[in-house]
Amino acid sequence: MPSRQATVLVTGGLGYIGSHTSVVLAGAGYRPAIVDNLSNSKASVLARIRSLAGNADIAFHQADVRDRAAIEKILAEERIDAVLHFAGLKAVGESVEKPLLYYENNVGGTIALLSAIASKGVRRMVFSSSATVYGEPERLPLTEEHPLRPVNPYAKNKLIVEHILADHAAADPAFRYAALRYFHPIGAHPSGRIGEDPSGIPNNLVPYVAQVAVGRRPSLRVWGKDYPTPDGTGVRDYIHVEDLADAHLKALDYLRGGGDSVTLNCGYGNGFSVREVLAMVEKISGRKLNTIQAARRAGDPPVLVAHAKRVRSTLGWSPHHDDLAEIVRSAYAWEQKLMVEPWK
Repeated sequence: MPSRQATVLVTGGLGYIGSHTSVVLAGAGYRPAIVDNLSNSKASVLARIRSLAGNADIAFHQADVRDRAAIEKILAEERIDAVLHFAGLKAVGESVEKPLLYYENNVGGTIALLSAIASKGVRRMVFSSSATVYGEPERLPLTEEHPLRPVNPYAKNKLIVEHILADHAAADPAFRYAALRYFHPIGAHPSGRIGEDPSGIPNNLVPYVAQVAVGRRPSLRVWGKDYPTPDGTGVRDYIHVEDLADAHLKALDYLRGGGDSVTLNCGYGNGFSVREVLAMVEKISGRKLNTIQAARRAGDPPVLVAHAKRVRSTLGWSPHHDDLAEIVRSAYAWEQKLMVEPWK
């Protein structure tokens, strides 16, 4: 394994996945240099990251990845060795309403970032992609070779960036990247100090259910009850954010160790149904959830599960937090703390 005594740029490092990954990076010996424009994150998380990392040296720069000059200045100051790229808008519904904003921010921002790092000789990037690039599943589990048919602007953004990375790597043999595709990151740091706190209505099941359990929201709609699954509700391949952060760390190690460019699914290879998640939240919280049964949503497949063998063999990664009770317990503890100690 290469020495981890290196500074790595973490774009969007104060966000949900970026913050957890920054803690993991610092704990492994890397020096994270976080770049975040604070458009969907809070400055107060920086102190929490530093505290969880044992007051490690973690740099912070408030900047936008679309600002190439600002990024070039940071790269020169920090002597960056590699980049972990999380920055980007991520609400599927909003991407449908504001597609130009998403293309300008997510695709344009990545182009500016790649141009900046190329000018400074940085040639390794871990890209936080998404399994939404697959679209409607043709077969399950979803392998990396599955046809790519994204159905909304957010998913199309992710796929376009993957194509850009591949083209850039073809043009510059010294440039290598790892694109990690994952479904639903959930859970929170075991300390309860950092976690997911989406603005507005959560798009994903677990944060929404946890908010119902602590009383932040009155009820939850369960979409569909007649899917061809064991209990009639949709099954999804969730992944604990701590396991996802570890996958990004191992992808970074892989590239710095000379690994070739690679695209990998990150998941557990199995899934949990909506009813399983609800039952576990009720068990952990000791509260009966108010649910409203609704019809299926158009376009919701019964099952979305990743074929995740390649990430294990390529990166030597294996999950450590795939127990549903542990996942729910961390998410619920985080929501409880938010009720008494809101983000500032």
